Amino acid sequence: MRSRYTAFVLSDAAYLLETWHATTRPAALDPDQAARWLGLKIIACAGGGSHDPDGTVEFIARYKIGGRAVRLHELSYFQKQDGRWFYVDGKNPRAAK
Repeated sequence: MRSRYTAFVLSDAAYLLETWHATTRPAALDPDQAARWLGLKIIACAGGGSHDPDGTVEFIARYKIGGRAVRLHELSYFQKQDGRWFYVDGKNPRAAK
């Protein structure tokens, strides 16, 4: 999760695509380079251990774009394949309940 946040900060589309699960990965990704990322707060994690096949991370990421503050609150789902973690999808935690 933290490495993907860092990739957003650096606008590293290649890394984001490389760590996105093949079943949900978009064909291309163009991170908004105008976004100024302000921080990441991990709220909760479930699974994701060395022997787990999947896991979830609830987080809040804050950024500014065009002078406007944005707060992204997401419950992200990850799956492990061949020892590597891949982002599958994410939902708003309020909508996921």
